[in-house]
Amino acid sequence: MLAPPVSTMALPGLLAGAGLGLIAGSFLSTLVLRWADGRSVVHGRSACDGCGRALRAFELVPLVSYLALHGRCRRCGAAIDGRHPLMEATAAAIGALSLWRFPGWEGLAGALFGWMLLALLALDLIALWLPDRLTLPLGALGLAGGVAGLWPPLADRAIGAVAGYLLLAAVAWLYQRTRGRMGIGGGDPKLFGAIGAWLGWRELPAVLLAASLIGIAIVLARMILRRSVATTDALPLGAFLALAAWPLWLLS
Repeated sequence: MLAPPVSTMALPGLLAGAGLGLIAGSFLSTLVLRWADGRSVVHGRSACDGCGRALRAFELVPLVSYLALHGRCRRCGAAIDGRHPLMEATAAAIGALSLWRFPGWEGLAGALFGWMLLALLALDLIALWLPDRLTLPLGALGLAGGVAGLWPPLADRAIGAVAGYLLLAAVAWLYQRTRGRMGIGGGDPKLFGAIGAWLGWRELPAVLLAASLIGIAIVLARMILRRSVATTDALPLGAFLALAAWPLWLLS
C-alpha cells in the first residue's frame, strides 16, 4: 500500500529525517572514500584532497558548505569530490522519506537500513567491495529489529537471513564449478542475507528480480551507447541489491 499524502503532521518527521540524513551522509561519504583509498576513518582530520589543509568547522556543514564554497577548496581552489554532496543529499532523502512514511522508531530503523545500504552501494560501485564490517552489522541490526517487535517478525527475518545467504552462495559455487572462475563475490551472499534479515524471506524474490532488472537495464544502456560489453565484465551485484532493497522496504 502506498504512503498517504504529506500532511502537516508528517512535516516534523520529514524535516528531522532530512537533518539526520545530512549528518549521516557526511559521515558515510567520508567513510566510503577513505575506505576505498585504504585510509582509516577514525584517524586524521578532514582535509582538502588538493593542498592537505585541515578543514574548519564551517567548511564541514553537510551540503551547505559545498554549495557556499562552489564545490572548491577555499585556499587552493581544488575541486571538492562531488561524491560528498551526492551522498549527503541521498542520505537526507532516505531519512526524510523513512520518517515521513513511518514516523517513530520504525522510520528511524528504516533510515538506518537505507544509510547502510547507501554506503555499501557506493563502495561496490567504487571498489567492487562489500566489507564484512558493514554487511555483518547490517544483518545483526535487521535481526535486532525483529527482537524489538518491528515488522516483519523475527522468524521471517531469521529465515530471510539464512535463505538469502545460502541462495547466492549456492549460485556462486555453481558458477565457479561450471565456468571455472568466480562470478559472484563473497560479499554478495552476505549482503543478500542481511537484506533478508531486514525484509524477511518473502521479499527476497522481489529484491533479486528488481536487482536483476537493474543490471540488465545497465547492460542494455551500455550497448545502446556502443560501449563494449563482455561476459567477463564485473558488475556490482551488491549495488543492484542495495538499490532494490530499500525502496521495497519503504513501500512495504
